[in-house]
This record gives sequence, structure tokens and C-alpha cells, in this order.
Amino acid sequence: MHSRLLNKIFVSLTICLLTLTTWLFNPQPAQAVNNPELLPSEVTPVVDLANYLPDLQEQYLIEEFDKFEQETGWKLRVLTQYDQSPGRAVIKFWNLDEQSILLVADGRGGNLLAFSVGDDVYPLLPRTFWIELQTRFGNMYYVRENGENNSIVTAMDTVETCLKDGGCLVVPGLPQEQWILTLITSVVGGVIFGLAALPRKEGQVFAWQWVLIISPLWGILFIAFGMGPVVTRTTEWLPLFRNVIGFILGALVAYFSPLLNQQSPSET
Repeated sequence: MHSRLLNKIFVSLTICLLTLTTWLFNPQPAQAVNNPELLPSEVTPVVDLANYLPDLQEQYLIEEFDKFEQETGWKLRVLTQYDQSPGRAVIKFWNLDEQSILLVADGRGGNLLAFSVGDDVYPLLPRTFWIELQTRFGNMYYVRENGENNSIVTAMDTVETCLKDGGCLVVPGLPQEQWILTLITSVVGGVIFGLAALPRKEGQVFAWQWVLIISPLWGILFIAFGMGPVVTRTTEWLPLFRNVIGFILGALVAYFSPLLNQQSPSET
């Protein structure tokens, strides 16, 4: 018993000694990346270290950002990087402030785009806007089909458009895959509406009480998820019309299918 106790004490002391030694010989905390030598000598709103941008597109962004800053006061900046990063050196290089928007394009992660935004921007473009902007134009599928350069240019053009319009709660435009999702939720909402409306009593034609009881479910699917994303992202009426038709068809199929099965005569 005494030997086991001594062994436990010895092991505990050894662990404490190793921990103390590691702390003493590694007193410096991890430092943030700061490599100003990677930045050019002349200040330019676009620093393309990863060579994502062709010369014409890079020149277009430089001229557009300078013009936009003179007209509105908003600072738009783009940094592309891959193997090395200038890190916090860009803050001093560009004199980033509360009216600055920095896009960092780095192909080493799962998403190409990352944004650093000043506090004065959030009242016009909330955090949900930046999350949606990053996932729409920076995901690997979009980048694979359109290229890193077009992903960067399209994202920054969207930011410019929203700032000129006085702000955006969501990213304008309705991608096809997002519209298909809204159509599916509209049809499912219609099916739930039709099933809830099935008569459950003798002589009853439409169970409106059940439709009202289950209205939070089909209402969320159709109105919030089916119509909301469409009307907030585009002014086109065709996607909205298709979603309404999908809801109606789903409701009619769900309502009449059981009734037709009950009315069909059984054969023996």
C-alpha cells in the first residue's frame, strides 16, 4: 500500500515538474501574423498576392474602388493570399477604419471569401448579409464554375450595389438552387394544408378547424420559407407565381386523393 502511494505521489510530482518546465521555457505567447514586407511599396486598394485576378480585372477594381471611395466615403479593399499572409500589417497599410470593408480571398480553406467589416457598415449591411454573401459566392462549387476572380468581383459588385441603394438585409438575386428549395417547401406546405382540410365528420366537406390548428406549420413552410426568400431577393413575379401554383397543386392532390380512393367502388 505504501509503495503504491509513493508511486502515485512520484507520478504527480513528475507531471507538475514537466508542466512547470514547459511554462518556464516557453514564456512568450503566440503572436498574430504581421508581415508588412509582403505588401507593395505603393498603396493600392487591391493586393493580389495569390494572382487570382487578371490584369484587366485588377485594374477595374482599383479604379472602381477609388471612384467609390471619393463618391461615398466607403473604403473597399481586396487582399488575396495563399502561402503567406501580411496579417495585421494591412490595417496600417490601408488605414482601415469603421467605414472600411476588407475582402480576404484565401484558397486554403473550404470557403474562398472572408470579410472584415467596420462597425459603421453593420447598420446598412447586417452580419447575416455577410454570411450569405460569403456562402453564395465563396463556396467551392461557385468558385469551381466561375473562377476565383469572378467570385471576388461579383461579391464586391454586390457590396457596392447595396451600399448605393442604402443597405440590404439579404443578398440580392435568387439563385436557381435556392428557388428550387423554396418551391419544395411551398409544395410541402400545400400538402399539409390539403391533408388538414380532409373532412373528418359525416357531411363535412372542408375541415377548416384543422386547417387553422395546423396553420403554423403550413404557414411557415409556404409563407416564411416559400415566399419570403423570393420577395426579399428579387422583384420578378415568375418564381413567386410558380411557388403559389406549387402550393395549390400540393393542396389539391393531398385533398382529393383520399376522397377519390373512398369513392371508387371495390371489386370482389
